[in-house]
Amino acid sequence: MKTSLPRRLVAEFTGTAFLLMAIVGSGIMAERLSGGNAAITLLGNSLSVGAALICLITAFGGVSTHFNPAVTLADSILGNFKWKEVPAYFAAQVAGAFVGVGLANLMFELPAFHASEKARSGGPQLLAEFIATAGLIIVIYGTLRANSRAVPFAVAAFITSAFWFTSSTSFANPAVTLARSMSNTFAGIRPADVPAFVVIEFVAAAMAAYLARWIFIEEQ
Repeated sequence: MKTSLPRRLVAEFTGTAFLLMAIVGSGIMAERLSGGNAAITLLGNSLSVGAALICLITAFGGVSTHFNPAVTLADSILGNFKWKEVPAYFAAQVAGAFVGVGLANLMFELPAFHASEKARSGGPQLLAEFIATAGLIIVIYGTLRANSRAVPFAVAAFITSAFWFTSSTSFANPAVTLARSMSNTFAGIRPADVPAFVVIEFVAAAMAAYLARWIFIEEQ
């Protein structure tokens, strides 16, 4: 029996909140412990986020595990998700993301919300976000076809890797992008840079969904 919409929305809210706590909290901790070494900071940040993704996708797997408006959009394009439920999912994901950022900041004795000053702009970073988001969608649907039980590990491995091979450090998630603008820490992004990131993430998700349909779903 399909899980009710309210329960799925709570799962999306909770899972996204914990994801943002992992992203922002580990970024703060790694930066404080690394002694100014950016490589060590990024390593700690990426490993923590990858581990959190395995746990969260596994834990909420029986209810709902998008945690990402780009994934919700792709799932709708592929016919796996009702379009009428998309706004509610987006709202739950964005709300959860902001709560997660606020809690992460508070855990490290910072203001709950403080606008980031970290610049992330320009064509190369937007290209990076396109690649990261499109890659995530391809990995999800390719793994679902090949071995659905491996999805938590495939997603975590891809995002951990994309922290390093993309110049943007792989946001790949509009809710994550929006919320990280409210943390002036290692994981932050200037509010002025958010709109371009969000647009390119949605465009990448839509294009990757059609590509995934052609490769993995439609009969050849």
